[in-house]
Amino acid sequence: MIALIAGAAALYSALVGALYLFQRDLLFLPDTSRPSVLRAALPGLKEVTLTTADGLGLLAWHVPAPAGRPTILYVHGNGGHIGYRADRAAALSGAGYGILLVEYRGYGGNPGPPSEDGFHSDAEAGLAFLTAQGIAPSRVILYGESLGSAVAVRLAAETAARGGPVAALVLEAPFTSIADVAQHHYPFVPARQLVKDRFDAVPRIAGVKAPLLVLHGERDRVVPIAYGRALFEAASEPKRGWFPAGADHATIFDREAFRVIEGFLAEYVR
Repeated sequence: MIALIAGAAALYSALVGALYLFQRDLLFLPDTSRPSVLRAALPGLKEVTLTTADGLGLLAWHVPAPAGRPTILYVHGNGGHIGYRADRAAALSGAGYGILLVEYRGYGGNPGPPSEDGFHSDAEAGLAFLTAQGIAPSRVILYGESLGSAVAVRLAAETAARGGPVAALVLEAPFTSIADVAQHHYPFVPARQLVKDRFDAVPRIAGVKAPLLVLHGERDRVVPIAYGRALFEAASEPKRGWFPAGADHATIFDREAFRVIEGFLAEYVR
């Protein structure tokens, strides 16, 4: 019996150790191939290079805004690359917004290993690029998708702390922290204590000084809606929440969601 218990303990320790060592392979799921602008077939779309604070040159996609219109800085989720978001970019651009699709380090042929602080630096480089184009933060809408929601929250809060809040913040399938989501998916290990890249959104959401829209499907099994609702409740007004009963993590962005986004931006961003 003692040998059996010892063996089970050894296996459990090995499992916990493996999850700790390989956690970034579970969290970051990049497509490392370079996305094709031609395949995106989006009018006005061009490749640009973002320069990060730590010296990386990152591919990004940019569609300039029509005169007088704001620009959406889009930070995507943990999988794929910006090419997978071409349809979203087309919809948003078609509605009259400029678009900057930020590509992360380690994704889409970009150099560097993915990490929480690295992703923040990448998003900061996107905002700096727009500033250099003469676009003030007050004319920038941050859109954070899934893992990118925490990136967007941090960028919005830190931009506000510098005295120039962004125009609006849109979060799709957001969460309180990756530590909370990891604990949900791995309840048999102390996942919350093991997570390196925590992406803590709740402590930062109070620092956001921009109108907020949260989109989260009731059937989301990747990021359970309870975490999106908790982040929404922690945020300050003005805020709007849209929680469709039939949507999951992969199907939240559809025509109805797009109408919700358009209505929200029309109300708060002039």
